[in-house]
Amino acid sequence: MRENTSTEWKGVTLVLMGALLFSAKAVIVKLTYRYEISAIGSLFFRMVFAFPFLVWIAWKAEKEEGKTILSKKDVIQVVFMGVVGYYLASLFDFLGLKYISAGLERIILFIYPTLVVILSFLFLKKKIHLREVFSLVLTYTGVSLAYGQDVQLGSAKEVSLGAFFILLSALTYAIYLMGSGSIIPKLGAKKYTAWALITSSFAVFIHYAIFGSYKELIQPFSFYALAFIMGTVNTVIPAIFVSEGIKRVGSKTAAIVGSVGPMSTLFLAYWLLDEPITILHSIGTLFVLTGVFWISTAKKAKEVSV
Repeated sequence: MRENTSTEWKGVTLVLMGALLFSAKAVIVKLTYRYEISAIGSLFFRMVFAFPFLVWIAWKAEKEEGKTILSKKDVIQVVFMGVVGYYLASLFDFLGLKYISAGLERIILFIYPTLVVILSFLFLKKKIHLREVFSLVLTYTGVSLAYGQDVQLGSAKEVSLGAFFILLSALTYAIYLMGSGSIIPKLGAKKYTAWALITSSFAVFIHYAIFGSYKELIQPFSFYALAFIMGTVNTVIPAIFVSEGIKRVGSKTAAIVGSVGPMSTLFLAYWLLDEPITILHSIGTLFVLTGVFWISTAKKAKEVSV
């Protein structure tokens, strides 16, 4: 009994730490923009520092789980999902953070489970139940409140453009999740994630080689320190923490614990970026958290009953 309790607490702690570190990424990205760096430049440095660890994770997973034989179709699917789910999602995210606050970015990104439901309804003909409709209304009301508050505090044009990019980021990640269901059982979650991230890294490197400015490669040491933190502490480490945490407590509990992310971003952005926390921001975040939680638990309940 004590051993099970200890395992659960370790799992909760790992997921909590992972969620906090993941959420801090937006704040670190905003800090890198205080230097002369473009969105693709900041993303390039993130993947440069993350890449060696991703290769190590993939190698370790191959060694522990054995080599998986994949068809040509499976390989194409992994590459495609890596490009869509991590390269495009990350690119849109970094572009959006040029224009909007870290707090609003995290709120919009957090709605990706609702986009999965909407996409499933549009393309897979899955029904949307009354509870899900209410959850969608609550979630997007929350986003509207936070968005409206940012518009009042800044430029409507810039906030709208940034919100559009972040919405695209959430959408591409939702597509990634929908397309990953068939390949994960063959490859395993850890191995699949590592290879998808490695694929996205190559896409980022190619993008930067073609369109990036080589002048951006020369930066102060303080920038490299931020980029290292972004690539390791805010990318690789939380991915490991969340993965190990889910093994111990399951995805449902992990989703509940992980919901601290948007709120922690608001406070961290207030502390490090001087972003204001208003009543509307807080209410909007609460609405989004509640709506996403309801839609996620409803989805889990239906999956269990099938």
